[in-house]
Amino acid sequence: MNYKKTLLTTLLSLGLLAGSAASQADDWCASGKPVKFAGLSWESGMLLTDIMMILFKEGYGCQTDQLVGNTIIMETALISNDIQVFAEEWMGRSEVWKKAAAAGKVVAVGAPILGAAQGWYVPRYVVEGDAKRSIQAQAPGLKTVADLARYPEVFRDPEEPSKGRFYNCPAGWICEVDNSQMLKDYGLESTYTNFRPGTGAALDAGVLSNYKRGKPVLFYYWSPTPLMGQIDAIRLEEKPGVDKTVTTRVGLSKDFHEQAPELVAVLEKVNVPIDLLNQNLARMSQERIESPRLARIFLKEHPQIWHPWVSEAAAQKIDAAL
Repeated sequence: MNYKKTLLTTLLSLGLLAGSAASQADDWCASGKPVKFAGLSWESGMLLTDIMMILFKEGYGCQTDQLVGNTIIMETALISNDIQVFAEEWMGRSEVWKKAAAAGKVVAVGAPILGAAQGWYVPRYVVEGDAKRSIQAQAPGLKTVADLARYPEVFRDPEEPSKGRFYNCPAGWICEVDNSQMLKDYGLESTYTNFRPGTGAALDAGVLSNYKRGKPVLFYYWSPTPLMGQIDAIRLEEKPGVDKTVTTRVGLSKDFHEQAPELVAVLEKVNVPIDLLNQNLARMSQERIESPRLARIFLKEHPQIWHPWVSEAAAQKIDAAL
């Protein structure tokens, strides 16, 4: 009888110990494992990453780190759990992500940016005018890409005055190929030059130069970006059924998604309004503030945005750290 009691006690003890270990494994940070983030190279991705890292470090006591690499390398690292979080995954763009998601090797959660978009833009003053700048509307009927056929003279190309100028992406970018095809599809090839700046910076400079002078400019761009936080532009509508809004999610490794439910719950709630995000990205560019510092400024200035993402105890710790 004593032997049976001892054996039963031992088994129960082992069971309790196993249960305790399982509970410990559920808490990623309590087990001492760092949360590794993809070191993204674009401004919105950088800022979102730094915001998430501060929330985890200051609110939940996590060790955090970033690994740098291009998108394909980072997505591959997510699959193998070498990193755990990809802060701004643009759905539908990456074949690596699509295959990994279909195989259940990565998980998408949340919606860090609502309203991310890409398309053809013109400054608002081209369509509506701007009384403060004494600018009259030069294309008041311009609403869609198809409407551009009526307005090539408004966007006159200085190097080829008989045509309008469309600022495309630099050669070699995927969007450059898509936009060139759009010019053909809409029958605009004969009336607009397909102007390809040499770099992304040259594209920005061309748009901003015209904007600051109040000149009409037709260009491809995307949001959120620093540029779109500095200008007021209208995205032209495309053919019915075409939607250029982009879904963004937080990409997670399968292991992290399964083992860190409390942290995953935070990432599921992260969402920065796109206008506010664009404003902060513009501030990053204009004031030359590095992303980690701007992330702390953002959290300090906008507690009403991020407090609902975290627990009350975590919010108090983060506020104290800021």
